[in-house]
Amino acid sequence: MSRWTLYVPLLALFALVLTFGRDLSSAVVVVVSLLLAGAVLAAVHHAEVVAHRVGEPYGSLILAVAVTVIEVALIVTLMVSGGEKAQSLARDTVFAAVMITCNGILGISLLVGALRRRIAVFNPEGTGAAFATVTAIATLSLVLPTFTTSRPGPQFSPAQLAFAAVVSLGLYLLFVAVQTRRHRDDFVPITTAGEVIDSEEHLDRPAARAAWQSLGLLFVALVAVVGLAKGVSPTIESAVAGAGLPQAVVGVVIALLVLLPETIAAVRAAARDRIQTSLNLALGSAMASIGLTIPTIAAAMIWLEGPLLLGLGGTQMVLLALTVVVGTLTVVPGRANILQGGLHLSLLAVYLFLAASP
Repeated sequence: MSRWTLYVPLLALFALVLTFGRDLSSAVVVVVSLLLAGAVLAAVHHAEVVAHRVGEPYGSLILAVAVTVIEVALIVTLMVSGGEKAQSLARDTVFAAVMITCNGILGISLLVGALRRRIAVFNPEGTGAAFATVTAIATLSLVLPTFTTSRPGPQFSPAQLAFAAVVSLGLYLLFVAVQTRRHRDDFVPITTAGEVIDSEEHLDRPAARAAWQSLGLLFVALVAVVGLAKGVSPTIESAVAGAGLPQAVVGVVIALLVLLPETIAAVRAAARDRIQTSLNLALGSAMASIGLTIPTIAAAMIWLEGPLLLGLGGTQMVLLALTVVVGTLTVVPGRANILQGGLHLSLLAVYLFLAASP
């Protein structure tokens, strides 16, 4: 184990203890931000160690859930102290996560794979099932609230929110069961030549002791990331407001922060000709982001005050629909070239531009 992956989470946790509940000066914010970034990278390292121990697709699942835990915790903590400005934070962050994963991570993974080997090859059955599940729960949680009539505005009634939360969580758990048990072979990486490389995932596996140590440090890193991000969140919100940007940009920044380790892991997998692993990470994160965030927020609304705005606006729904159409055409053949990667990255660029300039 690298020394920095051992010491950085512990230093970040120590910094959290020293700064918790205090107003931070600019210099302290810089130091905390550096430790926050280091803790994120350490978290992905330890998640990869655990993932390498258990093999694919369990590895992608562990990393996706770990990243989503960070996202959910950040959203809840910011909503607790955010007041009216935080009413749409969950929607903005979850939608940002969907666009970043389904266009950004997926697009860059396909682009890296295609640039290195001309064609990026993956399993259309497993990837198609994942993309269909993401589409279903995204529509249920983010589109339907715009059209329901029980409550004014783009929000569910309490009964509707509870139902959407149960269905989203149920679909996510059903997908996990399919991915890890009944149809596991549909999510195992294959090479460009069509060879299954599942056996390679278990060569030179970390020892059980090292895996347990990484699991503990992963937990420490996640706690540190959540706490430190809560400490610097007022600076992020002030910077967004000072730049004259919409409040939705805060959700984009949070999603970009928590999905950075996921992106790094996906690009590494694509460079090793494991495109399926990259797509498992991208779509698994999108699915977990909705399937775990919405139920958690629904439970948190028992004590949180104010409405929860989940419904997307017209521009966002157009971008989601375009992502679904382009993603479906990308997934069906089971093969992609640089064009498909470029298309998805272009959609991400459009989303980011319109988020800053609606």
